Amino acid sequence: MKNIRRPFMALLLTCFVLASCDEDILNTKQQDGAVSEEEVYSQIDTAESLVQVLYNSTESWALRRNEFWGQRVNLEGASFEAKFNFQNRNDVYNLRDAGWTPGNPGLVFQSKWESYFYYIQGCNEFLSKIEGSPAQGQDEDKARVLIAEARFLRANLYSKLLRFFGGVPIFTAPNELNGNYDFTRNSYEDCVNFIVSELDAAAQILPQTRPAGEFGRATSLAALAVKSRTLLYAASDLHDPSKMPQTENIELYSYPVSSKWQDAADAAKAVIDIVGDDALIQVADATEYQSLFLSPNENILFARPYSSTIYEVGTGGFSAVNSLPDQAQSPNGYTGWGLCSPTHDFALEFNFADGTTTGGVTPANPHENREMRYYADLTFQGALFRRRPVDYALSDTIPGENRPAFRHGLDSPEGRGNTQHSSKTGYNIRKFHDESIRVLTEISPDRPYILYRLAEIYLNYAEAMAELEQDGVALNFLNKVSRRALQPNIVAGGEALKEGIKRERRVELCFEGHNFFDERRWLNEDHLGFDIRGLKYTKKIDGTVPFENVSVVVRPWFPKMYYLPIPENENEISPGLTQNFGYN
Repeated sequence: MKNIRRPFMALLLTCFVLASCDEDILNTKQQDGAVSEEEVYSQIDTAESLVQVLYNSTESWALRRNEFWGQRVNLEGASFEAKFNFQNRNDVYNLRDAGWTPGNPGLVFQSKWESYFYYIQGCNEFLSKIEGSPAQGQDEDKARVLIAEARFLRANLYSKLLRFFGGVPIFTAPNELNGNYDFTRNSYEDCVNFIVSELDAAAQILPQTRPAGEFGRATSLAALAVKSRTLLYAASDLHDPSKMPQTENIELYSYPVSSKWQDAADAAKAVIDIVGDDALIQVADATEYQSLFLSPNENILFARPYSSTIYEVGTGGFSAVNSLPDQAQSPNGYTGWGLCSPTHDFALEFNFADGTTTGGVTPANPHENREMRYYADLTFQGALFRRRPVDYALSDTIPGENRPAFRHGLDSPEGRGNTQHSSKTGYNIRKFHDESIRVLTEISPDRPYILYRLAEIYLNYAEAMAELEQDGVALNFLNKVSRRALQPNIVAGGEALKEGIKRERRVELCFEGHNFFDERRWLNEDHLGFDIRGLKYTKKIDGTVPFENVSVVVRPWFPKMYYLPIPENENEISPGLTQNFGYN
């Protein structure tokens, strides 16, 4: 495979600072005067720098760091949660027309296979060279932890590959430049077993906690969290041989393990036993809830760190600060780009304040008396955001005159800034925004992108226990998350309980990269292909601002899109790679 053939050491020898190692650097060649490989593995500190580079394999708000749009969006625009907003473009995610193809999975998905395997090659190179090196002899304890970190990062990469592609080739040694590249894919079950064994081994060595200066480095809890998600996903309907949609090469997608739900429950419980079963940070209101995503806290199990010196893409210029949510997702009237507009149907997933559901029906007053997370996660017509109310409304024209009766809303298609970025649905993403910064191109200190957190683990445990028909335990952990969101206790059992857990995941974990996979693993095609709706507001002559439900665009669904296609160039280089179901 082409991705395996690219030498990783050139990157490692020239890039020792995490802040400067973005995907744009991955194609550089070793510069004159660079440190030699022998020198790198002669000192434990330089060996540690190699591992720091490997942390670029973790992801964040950027779905693809070497592509313009991918630097500024994640999976939300390809999920039930939202759509890509700018010019209603389809090329970013390629979810319309005939959907993904091996040559065109959308701009942001195009290099997933290559990028993940590139970093796996880097992990394997490090693991093969650190053993028996002078660096290891200099500090065996530190080297032991670095080895565990590399194994953790490799397992995390495989967990992501598994979610996007199904079973993939497993490599535990670096591929040589003159080697054989005709590989075959391992089964889905083989990949799960490999990931779990690697994470178990890493968890035995990694520290349980890290000092503040090492925020973002792997811990044993991070390893157990990746294990929990991997086993929960494996246990789901998408991988059940009796339910899965694939009819060919089913070993690449199926997980025929009778203990799967118990294994998933045990993996989540392992984290809970360490952290505690009542450890969620409590909040008093939406503002306190928002703050949970703006700085490190004890509920974060693994995150990617940001600061004034660590941006998403580079360290300055056009491609730096505007890749963070404050610029990329604020409404256009704030000079934001509002790149992913939440769908109205997703907004209807949020309950009312008293815990009752909308039932998927638009309320007469859609923004009144909603649950706390509605106000923390979404902007909507009239929401107070960055010191003024959001205004998506267009004005009616004066009767008999060809001019508006009022000033169009600042966030409308006739408002301020680049109006091509105006919301197509009447919503924008509020979650992750630091509203204390005065200018969208400022960077607040110590900003995390949360990859794994405790609320997910509680919900993982609740889902697994519900599948095991342990409804009391499932309700207990579901309600821990619901009560923290200031909702009343949920009372349900059986299928109603399972649906309640799904709704809670949609709302609690929104815009964090979960829903894209959750709806797939639940085989919920109604949330994969659907009529994307929004609310359109008009300022009437009488001063009222009514709304109407509008259809924005229809997103079709094709069963092949449970997984990304194997890139066509990989099949050319490695003919033994079986293409994913539906793409031949």
